[in-house]
Order: sequence, then C-alpha cells, then structure tokens
Amino acid sequence: MKKTCEFVTPKHPDKICDLIADSILDAYLALDKNSRVAIEVMGGHGEINVSGEVTSSANVDIKKIVDDITGTEYKLNIKIEKQSLFIAQGVDIGGAGDQGIMVGYACAETETLMPQEYELARDLCQKIYEKYPCDGKVQATMDNNVIETVVASFQNSKSEELLAMVKKIIPADEYLINPAGVWTSGGFSADSGLSGRKIVVDAYGPNVEVGGGSFSGKDSTKVDRSGAYMARKIAVDYIKKFSASEVTVKLAYAIGKSQPVMAVAIVDGKEKKVEGYDLTPKGIYDFLALGSQNFSQTCQWGHFGRGFSWDR
Repeated sequence: MKKTCEFVTPKHPDKICDLIADSILDAYLALDKNSRVAIEVMGGHGEINVSGEVTSSANVDIKKIVDDITGTEYKLNIKIEKQSLFIAQGVDIGGAGDQGIMVGYACAETETLMPQEYELARDLCQKIYEKYPCDGKVQATMDNNVIETVVASFQNSKSEELLAMVKKIIPADEYLINPAGVWTSGGFSADSGLSGRKIVVDAYGPNVEVGGGSFSGKDSTKVDRSGAYMARKIAVDYIKKFSASEVTVKLAYAIGKSQPVMAVAIVDGKEKKVEGYDLTPKGIYDFLALGSQNFSQTCQWGHFGRGFSWDR
C-alpha cells in the first residue's frame, strides 16, 4: 500500500502563525491559569493580524510577543474581544467550549507509536533544518517498506548539497530536490500564513483521519485541542493494553456539556467502548497536567509522538 506524508519547518508561514498564537496563549496562562483564549493569526507580506476572543485577568503585551518571534518590521493589527457570554455560560459550569469530533491514533510501526511515513518525513525535515534553519518542507512516498520518492524544498539551500545530505539521511528510488528551482525568499516575505492550517502535519499525516478543529491558540476548555490530546493518550494506552497493531480513538462533544456524546476505540478493526477515564474538560486538564504545559513547545514538529504527557 502506498503512503505519502509531508512535513514543514518552524519557519513555514503557517507554523510561524501557530507559534505566535500559542505564545500569546502561554503568556495569558502564565499570568492567569483560568484564562479563556481563542487566538487566530494571519501574517505575510509586511502585515500580521491577531484576532480572537480572550477572557482573562492578565494584561499581555502582544506586540512584544510578535516582535520577538518575527522582528519589528511588520505592521501589527490586533482585534481581540471577550469570550462570548453564550459560550461562557456553558464553559463556566464545566462544559466543553465547543462541539466537535477528536481523533487519537497510535500504531506499533515505530517506537513513537506514530505512522512510519510520518516519522520518516518529520525526521528528515528536522535534520535538514539543523543545517538550513529556514522555510522548507519535505515529502516522503512509501510502498510498503520501500521509500519510492523523497521531495525536499528548502530556502537558501544549494540543491547539490541538499541532495547529498538527503541521500545520507534517507534511501529512496527517486529524489526531487528543490524541484521548482533554488529559492531565497521564504516565510512571510514570500507567502502568507494562517494558524491552524497545518492540522494534518500537526496530527498523524494524511493517512489518519483528523477531527474538525485546529490546536494552536486555544486553551484547554477547547476540546478540539485537549480532547485530541486525550484521544491520543487513550490510543497509546490501548496499544499497550491489548498488544495491538493499530488503535484509533474518537471522542465527540457538544458545546456546554461536560461528558462526551461518543467515546469509542477501534482496536485492530474491532470497536471497543472507552471506559475508565474522566473525559470531562477538567478531568482531561488534570490527568494530562495541561496546567503546566508550555503550548508553544507543541506547535512545532507535531503535537504527537514527542514525549508529551499524552504520548506516554
């Protein structure tokens, strides 16, 4: 069976936006752990827009956060309002901050319990980034255990040097290195970015279904983030508990309700009811120790398979 997965560096425009969103989130939570935060970021071509909803006792210098990440040459537009009272009335009593379906996954293909093609792409991207800490992306196509095609496009790289480097890292039948040619303009200078746009890269790659929501810029009451982390934790637990090859966990929530309306696990093709976990937003927050999590650490290099509390 053929599988393809891509990965992008932290200097990709979308991931810069994710980092800004999560850094703003972390700043609010550091001063007020009960902050309600839902931040979206769009940037590119000399301008950065930060918008969303925040209810918090903290005062955060958003401009400084953005400048520290991107530099001071961008025009910054900020439009933040308080969380809707209609949403708050459900969250205040312990309910989920939104409806949605969250997917968690684990498989026995790799030590990280992540898909093999995902780990190949991530590992390659990380290693190239050590030499070229710029905008860039990679892609790996596999047929069973044979790596057929590897694609690598990196800003400021010399194609011959990059090809030699990629060949040392990963064997393949075909290499496509800077296939559109050498490029020196990247990041916000060449393209626009949007937070939450790389949800497949953030999760498990394109061969595992994803839920409907993005992660970055959202506090733990937003179950599209915390619920996805919990679903991964359950999948990891079930791989070990049942000595399984593959586990997919699905949690579904209704806004304002604390308990999920669905909690199932597919273990090697057989459906099992998820039991023995507190799946309320507060229960997830406590169980995964999300109060001590620095979320800006999660938004680069993927949210899973990196040793976070939901991976163990």
